[in-house]
Amino acid sequence: MTAGSSDNGFQVVADNIRRITENIAEAERKAGRTDKVRLMGVTKTVAPEIVSFSVKQGVTLLGENRVQEFLDKRDRYEGNPEIHFIGGLQTNKVKYIIDKVSMIHSADSEKLIREIDHRAANAGLTMDILIEVNIGGEESKSGIMPEKLDELAYMAAEMNNVRLRGLMAIPPVDVNGSSEKYFAAMQRLFSDLQDKTSGDGRFQIDTLSMGMSGDYETSILYGSTIVRIGSVLYGYRNYSK
Repeated sequence: MTAGSSDNGFQVVADNIRRITENIAEAERKAGRTDKVRLMGVTKTVAPEIVSFSVKQGVTLLGENRVQEFLDKRDRYEGNPEIHFIGGLQTNKVKYIIDKVSMIHSADSEKLIREIDHRAANAGLTMDILIEVNIGGEESKSGIMPEKLDELAYMAAEMNNVRLRGLMAIPPVDVNGSSEKYFAAMQRLFSDLQDKTSGDGRFQIDTLSMGMSGDYETSILYGSTIVRIGSVLYGYRNYSK
């Protein structure tokens, strides 16, 4: 069902939030988690009034995919949500969002990280980033290969205005229709990075962003700290817009 701007659309979103929140809590319980997984509302093509309603219902973390769409909508958001940029980011677009988001999930190259650092320095701030990992080795997807992670992580640590907080991934689905083995691989990478950087003040590795509408409960079993939910929260949208 598509969530529009009608009263029925608002009720659909409210019901979805309640169900997703319950599912997250149950997955946390199954995993024996003592920390709290954060629910991110992915707002691509969602009307600002629906986004604002979700914020009032407790979805206070939003994920933005497209720079121009975000810039067009941000002033119409209510409730002062925390906003992360999660989509592919061209270096020439960094300057438009650097002072408008609190984290960038899609850092996947030295060139992009250096540009984020440069623009953050100009804005007088430090930008939290996640390194995007192409955990399935898919040619069609962005992200670095796992074997390149350490090199890029330590390069990011040399920057003065970037703080590496962890990893992000969009795992593929395997032949059995599951992303589980990729979640497990990401969990290992994340834990290894925490171990290698423990005690190094340049790092604050505490965020693992993975899990979307179809697999967020499974991702929680493998250590995800942020689940990025779009369609099962806001309804299925026309992504061609």
